[in-house]
Amino acid sequence: MRDLSRPGRSPVHSTKAMAATSHPLSTQTAIRIMQQGGNAMDAAIAACAVQCVVEPGSTGIGGDCFCMYSPEGSAEPVAFNGSGRAPAGADPEALAARDVTSIERHSPHAVTVPGAVDAWARLQADHGRLQFGEVLAPAIEYAQNGFPISSRVHCDFEGQAEFLRGDPITSAIYLPNGEVPAVGSTLALPLLANALKSIAEGGPDEFYRGWIARDIVEHLQGLGGFHTMEDFASASGEYVTPITSEFRGRTIHQCPPNGQGVIALLLLNMMKQLDIDPAGPLTADRIHLEIEACRLAYAARNHYVGDPSFSDIPVDAILSPDYARSLVDQIDPARAADTAPDLALPRHRDTVYISVVDEDRNACSFINTLFFGFGSGLTAPKSGVVLHNRGQGFTLDEAHPNRIAGRKRPLHTIIPAMATRDGRSSLCFGVMGGQYQAFGQMQFLTRHFDFGFDLQESMDLPRFMADPFTGEVELEDAIDGDVREELVRRGHEIVVPAAPVGGSQAIAIDWQSNVLTGASDPRKDGCAIGY
Repeated sequence: MRDLSRPGRSPVHSTKAMAATSHPLSTQTAIRIMQQGGNAMDAAIAACAVQCVVEPGSTGIGGDCFCMYSPEGSAEPVAFNGSGRAPAGADPEALAARDVTSIERHSPHAVTVPGAVDAWARLQADHGRLQFGEVLAPAIEYAQNGFPISSRVHCDFEGQAEFLRGDPITSAIYLPNGEVPAVGSTLALPLLANALKSIAEGGPDEFYRGWIARDIVEHLQGLGGFHTMEDFASASGEYVTPITSEFRGRTIHQCPPNGQGVIALLLLNMMKQLDIDPAGPLTADRIHLEIEACRLAYAARNHYVGDPSFSDIPVDAILSPDYARSLVDQIDPARAADTAPDLALPRHRDTVYISVVDEDRNACSFINTLFFGFGSGLTAPKSGVVLHNRGQGFTLDEAHPNRIAGRKRPLHTIIPAMATRDGRSSLCFGVMGGQYQAFGQMQFLTRHFDFGFDLQESMDLPRFMADPFTGEVELEDAIDGDVREELVRRGHEIVVPAAPVGGSQAIAIDWQSNVLTGASDPRKDGCAIGY
């Protein structure tokens, strides 16, 4: 039972439909679309398109998209992988010939062909009710007429301001007069509005075969990229079969690799091997165990997970109970392990996650990303499309499953998820924060199912995570000082995160009472709304 003596928002309840996103304008858009006759898929895509405008540092049409969709609450959700591929001409030898020794963020080589627009169009055509143009209309309106800068968006702009100043096109758009837009000021994006209008009227071909593709390709080629019009014309996401694991009487569904959903399931399998601490999830003992589990699971991720079209990913072995037990057995309950990362992959910054359930109980778990804040920082000059930096998920290491190759997809961190129970979908959820997402899903689910916190409390509780590359442990301020001291004594290097750790949204479906319960992370500007 929620402790109402503590400050904080409560979960949201409704009977017909609900949406939860990280921005109020996005959530309102999703609700409006459903009230106008659209379903959960229409609403999720419309909300995401709005976020590509009003949260431009977190996501955009120059990014990638993954989705899990449960038609009418089916226990067998469909999953779509909308991650982009490297240009056909990109391989280590070609990069070496241009004296490229690493894939830098502000580089054309960090840009794979964006998969988001293709994913939106495919999913909307297959599962939506409205016309594609109707779904994109709210985003076009905000881009054309302007939108207010919210507090968290302003903070995100400030965090990337110096980086943005390094690109004249991007800075001219997002730093008017050379300054970060103030909270409550308005910003219009007319170039992006025109691009969205073209996509609304001409469909995804405008992005992948028309003037928008030419704009992006010419810009990237001018910077030394390998991208061609053929790379864009051949871009296509795919439906994939979800992978699953059982946890506390529920089946947890994830997209398979090249995403890290398999690691979220591995972490849950590891948690099943541990005792539930009666003192709660924020004791030194529990935090220590979760940190150590994080290090081991992410070491497995960095070693195994990549594009299954190019290498054999041992998903069944990773998800076996014996493998989870073998990792848990390596944890010393009294001392932090000195676990070195396998690979210096990049740390992640920004993504948006959207959860929508409609009147027919179609449930949509939807995630869209630029990877870092404002992605690569490269913006196509005529279309205003900010391009992601997912190509930094590649490595030049010839022995690694994420070695770059033509038409290959990099390791992805974004993972929409769904839980089912008794033959129906029961929880539509996701976590933002890149590397944190797999670990964050484990924290959210264990706090809810193991420790009895409601959906909102499970998001509100302080977070922590072991950085999979530096070994440092990011601990949010609200964690008790005595706990911090004990973790340091056990050998953990504690640091204060530069920004709140992650974000999340969730909607639970109670089929017996016909009530939806939603929650939205307080670390973002967003909210859950139902009707």
